[in-house]
Amino acid sequence: MTDKRRLVVGISGATGAQYAIRLLALARDQGVETHLVISPSGVLNIRHELDMDRQAVHALADQVYSPRDVGAALASGSFSTTGMVVVPCSMRTLAAVAHGLSDNLITRAADVTLKERRRLVLMVRETPFNLAHLRNMTAVTEMGGVIFPPLPAFYMRPSSLAEMIDHTVCRVLDLFDIHVPGPRWEGMDTLEGPARQSSDTL
Repeated sequence: MTDKRRLVVGISGATGAQYAIRLLALARDQGVETHLVISPSGVLNIRHELDMDRQAVHALADQVYSPRDVGAALASGSFSTTGMVVVPCSMRTLAAVAHGLSDNLITRAADVTLKERRRLVLMVRETPFNLAHLRNMTAVTEMGGVIFPPLPAFYMRPSSLAEMIDHTVCRVLDLFDIHVPGPRWEGMDTLEGPARQSSDTL
């Protein structure tokens, strides 16, 4: 068993591939060993949104698995990990996790993460939600998972899309005790100029 932290990363076929790519890069920078599974729809979406091929994404991870390989190490609870994040998480993947289907390696690894009482984070991407989506999110939460829609934090006053993505990804990594250096909210007293004046009128 290695002393290195292991994080399982699933990429499913929802919009938001930028979050996955940045998370893999930041985890690598922190010395985290990443184990990656990408669904076929996830591959298509990465190509569409980022013009990246499969090999370029694979290069960001330490170990890559086929989503069909349900006999992989990730399919067993004896393979010790820090936890798992699905980024982005489609409503189809959410539903499979909520109902314990384990029909591919992403959903099997998520099931293993829950049964071993490890941290599972699903960065769900859909809007608006219907009742099935909400019930599935409730079910995963009741099982110990964390539902984390990648919502921008405008209170950090981001100046670019990259800053918004980084803030969200850093918040997700925090949930695994993987702390990436960066701006943190320290209260209204730290604001200056127009932002300080606006807060005074609240």
